Amino acid sequence: MNLLFIFLGFFLLVIGGEFIVRSSVALSLKFNISKFVIGMTVVSFATSLPELIVSVNAALNDSPAIALNNVIGSNIANIGLVLGLISILGSISVDNNFYKRDWPWMFFFSILVWFFIYNDMQLQNYEGLILFSILILFTVSLIKSSDQREYKGKVNEKLSNVSNFKILTWLVISSLGLYFGAEFLVDGSINFAKQINISEAVISVTIVAIGTSVPELAASLIAIAKKEEGISVGNLIGSNVFNIGSVLGITAIIKPISVEPEILSRDIIWMLIFALIVIVLALIPQKDQISKYKGSIMFLMYLYFIYIAFMQ
Repeated sequence: MNLLFIFLGFFLLVIGGEFIVRSSVALSLKFNISKFVIGMTVVSFATSLPELIVSVNAALNDSPAIALNNVIGSNIANIGLVLGLISILGSISVDNNFYKRDWPWMFFFSILVWFFIYNDMQLQNYEGLILFSILILFTVSLIKSSDQREYKGKVNEKLSNVSNFKILTWLVISSLGLYFGAEFLVDGSINFAKQINISEAVISVTIVAIGTSVPELAASLIAIAKKEEGISVGNLIGSNVFNIGSVLGITAIIKPISVEPEILSRDIIWMLIFALIVIVLALIPQKDQISKYKGSIMFLMYLYFIYIAFMQ
């Protein structure tokens, strides 16, 4: 029954995430916000809402391990699982923005979270505020420094013609999906962890994290099948930045997150390892490409991470 609640939670989060993106973009277009700004901010925040709702729900239900490891595990999965699998299906090019902007910011946020937690084994309110504030500065600088004419993100401009009633309906569907999806996923995960006698930290960094990364994986696989542009290492790395800055930042502002020792000594270290491996693989021959064999390395490392998470 607990597994049924977990899968039902996954399903509702995917539905809720899809409709929150649609309604957010439609509203933004109605207010004449540019396609570039929508793609850089509105879509990024909307796609992080499932992780945010799950983390806030877990923190409020006194399950801080799920609140934190949901983000840590999702960031690991974005590189090892999502980027690894889509690279195996076809090589992905790495542009200059990855080296100059995307990767440095991701590594900076990752180190900052490690530093905050290392100090007192907690992510305090003011530290969450710092993370979120830096994310806002990063987003503003990103918009100012980027060339809008070269923006290739996909924003469906047809959504500008959607009626207000339909937007309201989408918002209701997304709210219900995100709320009940988070409830089912968190409660199911806590009870499943007790049932098989493993920690909430392990469940959250593996099963919950994979579940909240499913939308990114599904979207990437569909784009590959349709031979669409827009799949980039930078997009996936950028979602990791947003996960830390918005999801962890806002969750810690609402309620400080206590951290278990194994999260600091194992899970965050693995997040840093995956952050480093992606830059190393991008730099070695074939440079500026994440080829099939590089994708295989990341995916095998991810499987090993899952293995040791359950074995320890």
